[in-house]
Amino acid sequence: MMSKYIKYVFLGCLSLILVLLQLSNLFPVIHKPVLATVTTQVNSPTDFVKIGKQRYQREQFVQAIALWQQALDIFIQTEDKINQAAVLGNMALAHQKLGKLELANQTISKSINLLNQNQNPQILAEILNIQGSLQLSQGEAENALNNWKEVTNIYQKIGDQNRVNRSLLNQTQALRVLGLYPQSRKVLEQVNENLQTQPDSQLKVATLLNLGDTWRVIGNFDAAQDVLQQSLEIARKINSPADIDSSLLSLGNAAFAQEKNQDAIKYYQQVIENDNSDSLKLKAQLNLLQIFINTQEWQATKTVLGQIQPQLDKLPVSRTQIYAQVKVAQSLQKIGEKQTAAKILSTAIQTAKTIGDQKSQSYGLGYLGQLYEENKQWQEAQKLTEQALGLSQSNNAGEISYLWQWQLGRIYQAIGNSENAINAYDQAVKTLGFLRKDLVASNSNLQFSFQESIEPIYRELVSLLLENQQTKKSKDIEQENLVKARDLIESLKIAELDNYFQEDCLSGKRAEVDQVDPHAALIYPIILSDRLEVIISLTNQPLHHYSTPIPQAELEKLLQQMRSSLRPNLSNRTRLRIAQKTYNVLIKPTETYLAANNIKTLVFVLDGTMKNIPMAALYDGEKYLIEKYSLAQTPGLQLLSPQPLQNQKLNILVAGISEARQGFTPLPGVEVEVEGIQSEISTQVLFNEEFTTADIENVIRETPFPIIHFATHGQFSSDAEKTFILTWDNRINVKELGELLELRDQDANNPIELLVLSACQTAQGDRRAPLGIAGVAVRSGARSTLATLWSVDDQSAAEFMVEFYRQLAKSKITKAEAIRLAQLKLLQQPKYRNPFYWAPFVLLGNWL
Repeated sequence: MMSKYIKYVFLGCLSLILVLLQLSNLFPVIHKPVLATVTTQVNSPTDFVKIGKQRYQREQFVQAIALWQQALDIFIQTEDKINQAAVLGNMALAHQKLGKLELANQTISKSINLLNQNQNPQILAEILNIQGSLQLSQGEAENALNNWKEVTNIYQKIGDQNRVNRSLLNQTQALRVLGLYPQSRKVLEQVNENLQTQPDSQLKVATLLNLGDTWRVIGNFDAAQDVLQQSLEIARKINSPADIDSSLLSLGNAAFAQEKNQDAIKYYQQVIENDNSDSLKLKAQLNLLQIFINTQEWQATKTVLGQIQPQLDKLPVSRTQIYAQVKVAQSLQKIGEKQTAAKILSTAIQTAKTIGDQKSQSYGLGYLGQLYEENKQWQEAQKLTEQALGLSQSNNAGEISYLWQWQLGRIYQAIGNSENAINAYDQAVKTLGFLRKDLVASNSNLQFSFQESIEPIYRELVSLLLENQQTKKSKDIEQENLVKARDLIESLKIAELDNYFQEDCLSGKRAEVDQVDPHAALIYPIILSDRLEVIISLTNQPLHHYSTPIPQAELEKLLQQMRSSLRPNLSNRTRLRIAQKTYNVLIKPTETYLAANNIKTLVFVLDGTMKNIPMAALYDGEKYLIEKYSLAQTPGLQLLSPQPLQNQKLNILVAGISEARQGFTPLPGVEVEVEGIQSEISTQVLFNEEFTTADIENVIRETPFPIIHFATHGQFSSDAEKTFILTWDNRINVKELGELLELRDQDANNPIELLVLSACQTAQGDRRAPLGIAGVAVRSGARSTLATLWSVDDQSAAEFMVEFYRQLAKSKITKAEAIRLAQLKLLQQPKYRNPFYWAPFVLLGNWL
């Protein structure tokens, strides 16, 4: 059990350290020391400034500050306030590099005060630029953005277009940290367009680098590769070694993000061999180290560690050095060299104390505590972790605090203090709640893993809350813990979708629905390491709960067998046996409870790989589940304004493609499907060549159809960029689909009641692909989404869809019941008896 915890923390910590090592890529383009024009003379303050700048560029920050202090003393004597302000700006940058952020803030404030008294727009712009850099490094991205907007305005007034472009480029860094990647991309594309007619320059390289990194974050790796390759070519043309290495490093990161490890290794090794910059070389080595750890290549790991350790000695005393030491210590821990790891961490902690960098000190103490935790020295582990947490909290560093809160929770659990363990986990979850946007932004870094750094915290807390429920002292405590566990799973589902879209997409626009249908049961299966927990919510009833002792690995195997058994070529006996076994685990314990409460509809909030399984195909030994209940799914307890569809006038937009396009096979059944729908309901059709991206956009903008039906190839994937539907001339990914449907979503009185995707399928080999269905359901803004878990025979799909609309049009029934009746019609036909034909249709969202 402990090894699992260490794995999670190790990868999560590795991620955060690498994030911090790469923060220099987020600093402003203009962050070089500035100097107002002064008269040059031997031993003048200008000489001190110039030499200080050279020391700064060599990362000799302490010496740079000493030289600039001498220049500052002279400028104070001569009452030259403009140059005082400029030198103070330089010093603030150096303090920042040393991790002395409070001193950096004080210094930049003095600089700005001097400039407010003595107007010099250009110097003020440079100082505000530096202040933006400080703010961004301290998590104040919004303040940094506002500062850089002011800088842009100053340069626009001066008429300096080159610096306007630079300040716009700075703005994109803040936008990325805020998680506003589409806006960042648009500004970058604007700057790139502005520079097209300009000669090749470092600014052009920086723009392309940032644009490429943004494309990587968004998940468009082809665009990232193309843009980063351009940046590399320009860097080579202008013979800029640092830019060449930065481009190679970003190309390596893009390859690493796609798990193209060999390509990533090639790029990182080029940076290392070029040896143009100690800091870039170290970043490449650390990323290379991460690859070897991930792939468990321990000999290569030891080799790279041996190369990195001498590099650490070359670094100036700074936050960068401390983070690198911590990263190396973690790697040593991974290969079992705990004593050496502890010594390096102790050195890092002492260095952090020396330079007054409490955030770095928190990292060192926390990971040293983790070493003691792994060694089961609980008292020392607790003490170090508490010290680390105190420092991170006093510095408002939530991205660190949640790790130590999690670590404390594990320690308390290990020593049998469940109450304190739950409290610590609670605090970690609350911190994560505050960090939603920041965590999405941090996912731009290669090593961040939602499944390894975030999800386990929720699941481990749920496990603690639901352990031994029957031994609780009172029903009130039992219900309190059940409600809390359910709410945690809700929060986890929202966080999962935020992570999927790389932005905070589910803020406060939903209404609870467990009170709207007295004949519906909301079922929450929760997969834990040693058991399956199930929580059931009925209208105006206490939460019901049961637990099945089945290890996660065994359950995952059963679910995989269930999915595989739905192929048409498997024997009926084998399929039914597996379907019944799955039913017994998930539904059988609550059969009596559901019957006693006259439940007609089961609404599942499915967990993990359960999302790959059509609940309709579960079998109780006599009947399939769809023969007993209407079924639906929801990403969570919340959905948009639930109300019955029959109150709406049915008017459908159908867009379909029957012919082969873009390498996809023809769908001859689509024509039958479209004609059948037209015969049942008022329909506008875009068919084959009429179904272009532009045409569908125009029609959606002009007419508020309550139902939009796509009968075309498409794919659901755990990668948002690979979740798409096919038009005649293009592909529309899930984010673009959301933007397309938003063209009419402004009219709250005419929302999209139902979005139908009748010929899409989940990506092969992608166990988390159903997340794409939930993504489409949420991003489209539709109250309900009807989709398929796999590519359905298009003839059976046509029959299903026609019957579904027939039931919807003529009967006062819910959408879920209309789907059930359509599935039963297929089930009753011998040629479609196999669940392969009727089971994959799933309804997400409002089932009414």
